[in-house]
Amino acid sequence: MISEGCEQCAKGGKMVIFVYGYCDQRDCFYCPLGENRKNVTDVYANERKVEKDQDLIEEAKRMDALGSSLTGGEPQEVMDRTCRYISLLKEEFGEDHHIHLYTGITGGRENMRRLAEAGLDEIRFHPPLDMWGDLHGTEWEDILYIAREEGLTPAFEIPGIRPEDEFVTFVEEGAAEFVNVNEFEMSQGNFRRMQEKGYDLKEDHMSAVEGSHDVLDSMAKHPKVYFCTSVFKDAAQHRNRLKRMAKNVRRPFDEITDDGTLVYGKTWADPDRFEELGVPEDYYVVKSEHVEVAWWLLEEMIDEGEINEGEVVEQYPTVDGRVVERTPISEMAAESDVVSSGRA
Repeated sequence: MISEGCEQCAKGGKMVIFVYGYCDQRDCFYCPLGENRKNVTDVYANERKVEKDQDLIEEAKRMDALGSSLTGGEPQEVMDRTCRYISLLKEEFGEDHHIHLYTGITGGRENMRRLAEAGLDEIRFHPPLDMWGDLHGTEWEDILYIAREEGLTPAFEIPGIRPEDEFVTFVEEGAAEFVNVNEFEMSQGNFRRMQEKGYDLKEDHMSAVEGSHDVLDSMAKHPKVYFCTSVFKDAAQHRNRLKRMAKNVRRPFDEITDDGTLVYGKTWADPDRFEELGVPEDYYVVKSEHVEVAWWLLEEMIDEGEINEGEVVEQYPTVDGRVVERTPISEMAAESDVVSSGRA
């Protein structure tokens, strides 16, 4: 049985809160943060910039969040902010809103107490790479027991750089509840540093590092060691989160794709034309300079000469509504003609 936090994440139900971009760890060559997140004080809920506390609540409702995860940078560097967000979410959504936190420092008993009192459920530690295999008898062992004593569920979350049995030992000793191993990845933020260390991308893959899956497989025997591949994070977690958002924000005429994006039609025709043609109000929305409408209906109207131009728009269901693709309906018709001619 996987952890509750991981289960919610797999469903796309975890809102990801980027609390703080600074971190005092200087030797993590594999840090994936890009320039827009590294060493900044900005806060983000998923991809939404948080200007006020209410933005967190609105984003959680937008995706019908089951829980939240707090990350950085280092969330323990801004304890007041971190604890405020945890309390805010618990007060708004109740105890069932599961919250876990990623951290690269131990923090000490006072921090564990404050996090527990705020309502944190689970804390996932990421010790420095140069200490892997030598964590027993250090503050990293102590903090696992301290976290438990203060009412938190302690665990490890590490990148799949190399296998390390000591993490499994901590689970068997009852100190850590589980170990999460993430497939080792290259990103825009760490690509150059990773190449300098001799790492290469897996063949036919955009982010996974060659050999990382072998590392994951070598630790796979233990039932409380969980693996999160880059494909799963993209295909399941991210896509499912978008689908949850899309279901909440879609208009009656929006179509939801398998990727969780929204598709609709857009035209610059006179809005009065829709009323003249008797188009039901649920099938279109009048904007300041254009009309948004069911894409299939717009396609029919253009085919029948009732409207002259339009396009099919695919966009994310996020607050910024970033457009994925725009396809002029005239081009769609031309492509359809080519296909039909080819079949003939």
